[in-house]
Amino acid sequence: MIGSEREYILEEEYLLIRHSGEIPEVALHASLYYLCEDEEGPGFILSAEELQPLQDAVLERYREIILRDLDVENRDLSLFRGINRAMCNWRRFILFCDRIGVPYGEFQQEAGRALLTYFRREVADVRAGGRTSSVNCSVSSVQDFIDALDIDPRSLPVGWASLCEQAT
Repeated sequence: MIGSEREYILEEEYLLIRHSGEIPEVALHASLYYLCEDEEGPGFILSAEELQPLQDAVLERYREIILRDLDVENRDLSLFRGINRAMCNWRRFILFCDRIGVPYGEFQQEAGRALLTYFRREVADVRAGGRTSSVNCSVSSVQDFIDALDIDPRSLPVGWASLCEQAT
C-alpha cells in the first residue's frame, strides 16, 4: 500500500472520530478495529505517531461537547444536553486522559470558566424573570463538578444552588 493511501485512510478515520457522537471513545475503538483487525479493513499495525491523531480526535470531540453543554447560549437549542451531560462527559474525558497519559489541567480551567459564565448568566436571567432554570442536576452533583473543575466556590454567583433540581 502506498504511503498516501495509508495517510488518506487514517485521515478519514480521524474525521469520523472527530465528528462522532456523544461518546468519541466508541468511535475510536470502532476505527481501531476497522484499521487493525477487521477482515475487510486495511490490516494496519499502527505506530504511535499514527495512533496519536486518532486519540487527539477523541480529546477534541470531548472538549467540544463539554463546552457545548456549558455554553449558556445553547440552552434553547436542540443540540444542548445541559450540565448533567457535561459532567458525564467530563468524567469520560478525565478517564481517557488518564488512560493515555495526557494532562487535562488547561482544559479543566477552560471548562471551569465556562461553568462560571453559565451560572452567572443563568442566575441573572432567572432572577429577571426571563426564563426558568435550565440546570438539569442536583446541587450535590454540581458541587462535585465544581470541585472536579477546581472552581473556587466563592466565585460562584449568589443563588446558583437554587437553580438546581431538587433531590426527591
